[in-house]
Amino acid sequence: MLGILLAKDLRRARRNPLPWLINLAIPLAITALIGLTFGGGGAALGRIRLGVVDQDDTPLTRMLRGMSQQGRAGNHLEPLFLDRAAAERELLANKLAAVLVIPTNFTRGYLSGSQRVSLELIKNPAQSVHPTVLEELLEVVVTALSALARNFGSEFPAWQAVFEGQADYRQVAALIERAGEKLQAARAYVNPPLVTYSKQPPEPVSWPATARESPARPAKPGRADGFNLFGYLLAGMTGMFLLFIAGNSLNDLHREVRLHTFERYHTLRHSLLPFVAGKVALATVLLLAGSAVLLGGGALVFRIPWQHPLALAALSVGYAGFAASFMAVLGALTGDERVGNTVNTLVAMALAVAGGCAFPPQQLPALLRQHISPLLPTYWFAETVRRLEYGGGDAPWVQVTLQLAILSLALLAVAALLFRRRFRKGLRA
Repeated sequence: MLGILLAKDLRRARRNPLPWLINLAIPLAITALIGLTFGGGGAALGRIRLGVVDQDDTPLTRMLRGMSQQGRAGNHLEPLFLDRAAAERELLANKLAAVLVIPTNFTRGYLSGSQRVSLELIKNPAQSVHPTVLEELLEVVVTALSALARNFGSEFPAWQAVFEGQADYRQVAALIERAGEKLQAARAYVNPPLVTYSKQPPEPVSWPATARESPARPAKPGRADGFNLFGYLLAGMTGMFLLFIAGNSLNDLHREVRLHTFERYHTLRHSLLPFVAGKVALATVLLLAGSAVLLGGGALVFRIPWQHPLALAALSVGYAGFAASFMAVLGALTGDERVGNTVNTLVAMALAVAGGCAFPPQQLPALLRQHISPLLPTYWFAETVRRLEYGGGDAPWVQVTLQLAILSLALLAVAALLFRRRFRKGLRA
């Protein structure tokens, strides 16, 4: 019987494929939109082409120019030293992310302290990520220069004389010695640093009792360096929008009630489970296609190297089954198609937010984060994917997949029971 019902739905979908294509287009459009928002360049930062216009051309500015090509900066920055007219032409041709202009007399004004000096950054409006990165880097450089001026300002006139060639080697040696003494005094405050930065989440993930691991194992070496912000966000976005797609797909149950197809089936069959299961199975297939678009397409757009594709596929299957079965339960509880659409959207949004899909769970209020979120399937899916990919690969994905599958079967039975009670009471859509 289940096969016959599925064949009927597939024939109807073939005759009118537009609603199903729209449902499949939703995750594709969302993935493309985010890709365009972030410049379409993928999650890898790549090399940033920066135009540098050095109108001062002093030893200090030449030192700053050299720093942009050393160490890690050289791995990500590709500075091009041009005059202003040439730099502006390259910027208008979209060949540069930004142009840094070092004005004339920058060194003299900085070392003398007689006037406020500034650096000019002209950003490319056609790009979004790379100019923002350069702006943040320039803020770091400006902050460092300001800190040097506050702590070594008394020595600046002497250093200015050095840069202008008016000091001998004895004066240079004395300046270096005094600078070393100040740095040695500051060593206790900067080494080890009082504030540190870690790419790992600031607090451990709290798992439901059925999915908790006994003592947590350390992350595998090197996994922290593989953190991908887009991949972290995409896991939650997939969990959220699969709920929306499931709600749209399971509206077909309201249509069957409205056309009395469901009622006619119930006069022939006492059990409504095969009918509801057919709708859930078809919606699950559509959700799996949507997850393939989101996770697979997102991996291509953002260059996300999923490290555990098999576990990701298993989690997607379990979560798709849960989303379809859960929306079938909501469809049984709401008797009107328009009311059902509203309820489905509100409930899906609430589950996504409380489950840490729309926002990282660490940003949620303590009550949600500690007591409610770990009990939600949206949290199980999103956090398992995140921990699997960016927490060392030790997430209990098999256990979470089984949880989702068992919950899906239970919700499917509840949906069939609720529809049977509705018909017993003589309710209509």
